Amino acid sequence: MRFVPLAVAAALALTACTANKEAGPSLGAQPRPSGSASQALPAATLELWHGFATDAEVKAFEQAIAGFNRKFPQITVKATKGVQDDQITQAIRGGDAPDVAASFTTDNVAQWCRSGAFQDLTPVIAQDGVDLSVLPEVARSYTRFDGRQCTLPLLADAYGLYYNKALMKGNAPPKTLTELADLAKKLTVRDADGTIKVAGFIPSVQYYENSPSHLAPMTGATWYKSDGTSAIGTDPAWKRLLTWQKELVDWYGYDKLEKFRKSLGDEWGAKHPFFQGKVAIILDGEWRNAMIANDAADLDYGTAPVPVADDRPELYGSGFTAGTVIGVPKGAKHPQQAWELVKHLTTDTDSLVTLSNALRNVPTTKASMESPNLAKDANFKTFLDIFAHPKTSTIPASVNSVFNQEALSTFIQKWEKGSVPDLDAGLKSVDKQIDDKLKLSGG
Repeated sequence: MRFVPLAVAAALALTACTANKEAGPSLGAQPRPSGSASQALPAATLELWHGFATDAEVKAFEQAIAGFNRKFPQITVKATKGVQDDQITQAIRGGDAPDVAASFTTDNVAQWCRSGAFQDLTPVIAQDGVDLSVLPEVARSYTRFDGRQCTLPLLADAYGLYYNKALMKGNAPPKTLTELADLAKKLTVRDADGTIKVAGFIPSVQYYENSPSHLAPMTGATWYKSDGTSAIGTDPAWKRLLTWQKELVDWYGYDKLEKFRKSLGDEWGAKHPFFQGKVAIILDGEWRNAMIANDAADLDYGTAPVPVADDRPELYGSGFTAGTVIGVPKGAKHPQQAWELVKHLTTDTDSLVTLSNALRNVPTTKASMESPNLAKDANFKTFLDIFAHPKTSTIPASVNSVFNQEALSTFIQKWEKGSVPDLDAGLKSVDKQIDDKLKLSGG
């Protein structure tokens, strides 16, 4: 699964997700066929839009669809690759939506659900007896909003630690933030003038996958209160996390750390600093395993859960998760057949295992995670365990998810630079930005 830049998601969030003209029936608006679904559903050609683009990704998706075709031979699926969220939204608004659409980001689920841009699957889930308890609660939480289950999880990302065994020099992966800070200092190599040659761990939120959302599970930091307003200024877990982070930035020296960070190779290429032995420990998603296999096959590395606050040992083993979501847009021409495809892709064990083995993302049902056909070496299994951990968390759905994340990230960049004199006041200012935006959005 690929990282989706916040700027791309922001373009969608700024677009009202309502179609300008109606096209096609809605789920539940017509009587459901009786008897065997494979026999009763009429023939149709479904349009499926998804973001997968590489040859391997597209082939894996076609293999998953082939399983659906064997079950419903009268239904043809026409898949379009490389489609981004803004294209989906524009098609819905123009009344020319596909029957099924998949997205790499969960940031837009709240907008889609609230506006009706994606149809509520709740009635057909109940009607067909689909048991959503086969999904971890965290996966259910990022696919619904305000009582509407307008998407389902297709594959998931889980975040943990990667560590270079040679650079670790026999040290065990850290389990607490204190251990991580101590190990980062121990493993860092500098020139005589203090220039960083090898970093034990880079604490900056400007480094690749070190977003606030990915770091928050280390202290159990929460984003929102029960009423949807910001909890960032009142949850002490954020202050604990940022205090720890700033102390480690200061140990490196902000200017020296920035010079080193800016000298590093492309996150998505063969010159990734972890591949080249320039960073000993990184926070990253499960998909990095596949990239290491492709670009640094000789790298001797291990994986582990993220370290947690010293006083929160119960959090160890958990992490951040999000993932690909899929649903039936408003205006789908064949919504009943589209639902059957969504149901198959998100609940059929063989399809999920096929996708996971090819794409190296986490399959989302318990049966698929436990399948003997799932390729799960020790480094990949770490992320299966993180995804299944009861304390694993995500960013709760919000209509302003992109804005909220950018507001906090911008503040933390100022904080780590030393431009914030009062952390408490600064976090409360982030609360105000988020809450003011929520009011403008209608709550």
